[in-house]
Amino acid sequence: MSGQAAMQWMVLIVRLPAQPSRHRVAVWRELRKVGALSLGQGVWAVPDVPVFADGVRRAVELAQRAQGETVTLRAAGREPRDAQRFEAMFTAAREEDWAEFTADCGKYTAELDQEIGQAKFTLAELEEEEHSLERLRRWHRDLKARDVFGAPGAGEAERQLAECARRFEDYRERVFAHLHAFSTGGVEEVP
Repeated sequence: MSGQAAMQWMVLIVRLPAQPSRHRVAVWRELRKVGALSLGQGVWAVPDVPVFADGVRRAVELAQRAQGETVTLRAAGREPRDAQRFEAMFTAAREEDWAEFTADCGKYTAELDQEIGQAKFTLAELEEEEHSLERLRRWHRDLKARDVFGAPGAGEAERQLAECARRFEDYRERVFAHLHAFSTGGVEEVP
């Protein structure tokens, strides 16, 4: 989508009562979760594409339940440089998301290395590592869906996720080999 001067943005203006603060936090979390760009206190923006519609709707509902007020506007840059600046700000926010994701992939592979180093080859640990990999996959899908301009870090994140999957498969094979050796008394069966 890069370079499209006609990109439309949804701008959400949210006003909430000061107390209780949990309502502000709930709206803030929902908008951060969908990748909305904070433009100032109570003002958020996302590209006006379907992937963001549900998150904005949920934020509006949360604000309304808290007796807050919301205004949703459709906007575009007045000049091409305005649209480019907005796109750059949004892409920078996605680049931060990708960097965080890539760091978590590094933590995941380090954890697998630790389990291998400690010879922790149990089904319970395998299941836990599989859940962690699935969490990374879901997070990657979510980030990819909202990275509408294609942040540079997306490619490295894709490679890191593939490495996580490869390393998990290696760990899985080690677990099954260990369990097989244990069940046969440490003696390989000859076919």
